[in-house]
Amino acid sequence: MKKQKFDRNKEKPIQKYRFLVQAVFAIICIWIGFEFYLFVNFLDAGGAAEFNQRPPGAEGFLPISAMMSVYYFILTGTIHEAHPAGLFIFLAIVGVSFVFGKSFCSWICPVGFLSEMVGDFGEKVEKKLFKRKLKMPKFLDYPLRSLKYLLLGFFIYAIFFAMSELALKMFLDSAYNKVSDVKMYLFFADISQTALIVIAVLFVLSVIIRNFWCRYLCPYGALLGLISILSPNKIKRNADSCIDCSLCTKACPSNIKVEKLKTVISDECSTCMSCVDACPVKDTLYLSTAVKKNKISKKLVAIGVASIYIIIIGFGIFSGNWQNNISKEEYLLHYKNINSLGHPTSTKQIDELNKASIKEYSNSKENLDSNEPIKETD
Repeated sequence: MKKQKFDRNKEKPIQKYRFLVQAVFAIICIWIGFEFYLFVNFLDAGGAAEFNQRPPGAEGFLPISAMMSVYYFILTGTIHEAHPAGLFIFLAIVGVSFVFGKSFCSWICPVGFLSEMVGDFGEKVEKKLFKRKLKMPKFLDYPLRSLKYLLLGFFIYAIFFAMSELALKMFLDSAYNKVSDVKMYLFFADISQTALIVIAVLFVLSVIIRNFWCRYLCPYGALLGLISILSPNKIKRNADSCIDCSLCTKACPSNIKVEKLKTVISDECSTCMSCVDACPVKDTLYLSTAVKKNKISKKLVAIGVASIYIIIIGFGIFSGNWQNNISKEEYLLHYKNINSLGHPTSTKQIDELNKASIKEYSNSKENLDSNEPIKETD
């Protein structure tokens, strides 16, 4: 450690505020889940129970459908009406992560919040048993981190390259897509033994290796990690005032060697600000803009993350693109056949969907061409 005098960092930590933001969004998700439970009860009763409006916020848990809606909007300029809220939630997540580098994962995401609490518990157990925090060996860490990018690559290929515009519309219009949120709910409400074992294994692995799901398997995290690299705001280290105490590296939940970097450019950095809080030297570690190199206060990060997310979602709400156009009668009809509705998961099935869309287009064109023009009468 350098033996030099330094001005102590007296700035208050931001972690309590971050926890508060996470807790608020987690409570909102729980409330959405409860409202969705009441909505499914109405469907399960065949419409005999009291009707409860489906909460559009549930579409935040349909990232694949949201990506399709975004692509459909790019191609057509139209917001598809099956899951419009999902599109705005997706844009809000991307927007937050572009401005503040993958910050959605550490400030808003309920899975990330749960993963952090499990990780904190795991570290306490590890310190008692092993006197240190366990880490994945490097020869396993890098290959495993590639898994989430392979998953992301598959979804990007399947949506943006393998599907034609007509096939995309057919899928978004399909009964499966319209009730995909209901199918997701039923999956967890009546979870199979295999799925339960998988979740249990992921939980145990998350106790042993912090943020196991987020670090190695979450395709959403992979996408936001790539977007975060383009973010104009990065955590920077002043090498001249740094005392090489390594507290920043020890505090980083993503195991980034912050003490060795001048600018933290990493797809794993979630701008949680833990390293900045841990730094004992004033103005040595801070978030800064790339252009003007102005220091961004930690409180501004908290306000900015929440504000950007709420503003984009608010635009969706007040523009009238939040509630879907599916009637409760249509929901009841699809719910009766929900077990027979399948998802095109393979490239072969996607090809079949493309062929079906082309056939439907050809048939509709033939019908239009065969219609005789209306003759004018005197």
